[in-house]
Amino acid sequence: MTERMIMELPAPERPRERLMRLGAMALSNRELLAILLRTGKQGDSALTLADQVLQHFEGALSRLASAIPEEFQQISGIGEAKAITLVAACELARRLMEASLGERPVLNSPGSVAQYMRTRIQHSSQEEFHVILLDTRNQVLREDRITLGLLDRSLAHAREVFRRAIQCACQRIVLCHNHPSGNPQPSPEDLNITRSLVLAGQILDIQVQDHVILGRMEADPLHIGYYSMGAHGELRIEE
Repeated sequence: MTERMIMELPAPERPRERLMRLGAMALSNRELLAILLRTGKQGDSALTLADQVLQHFEGALSRLASAIPEEFQQISGIGEAKAITLVAACELARRLMEASLGERPVLNSPGSVAQYMRTRIQHSSQEEFHVILLDTRNQVLREDRITLGLLDRSLAHAREVFRRAIQCACQRIVLCHNHPSGNPQPSPEDLNITRSLVLAGQILDIQVQDHVILGRMEADPLHIGYYSMGAHGELRIEE
């Protein structure tokens, strides 16, 4: 190919141009990410940076969608602004998905809690502690991640757990966290934290309805095992 022919080749179409011409559905994951990132780091394009983001999460969009800003900032070229943009986009997508389901999910059993939380934290390689706010019909009002990393009393402080419930005038909550090791049996620390939160809830007149721990069943990696402290009577506080 001659130099003149090379010079006359059209420049590659950028993701934003492809989106305007073909629509968002025609774009690959890396192209959609590149649009959100807008720019790459020095010497690399936004598409290259998008590839690095996908590689960081091993191509699992579910893991990417549950990441916090600090996780994105571990990637070279992702600063605070880009990290916040990605987290906001993922949260909008999650809310859209929930809105499309119609009526809010009803969590009236440990199994329904496990199923609801499965898609949120089943792929997490770290322990995550979540609080689910319920209305009087056990419908989900909202769900918040409180901590990321090993669960201890300093991280799962009562003020963080109950803050949103107080703001929303919510009278019942469900606690949920995962054990990446796969065994959902509660540790002594899990039990101590739960009992302290149950006591705090009694003072605030907010019922801790259950604490469900998620883990994978070794016999069937695709099946999520769970342990319900409520079902095992471990939420009762003796006088």
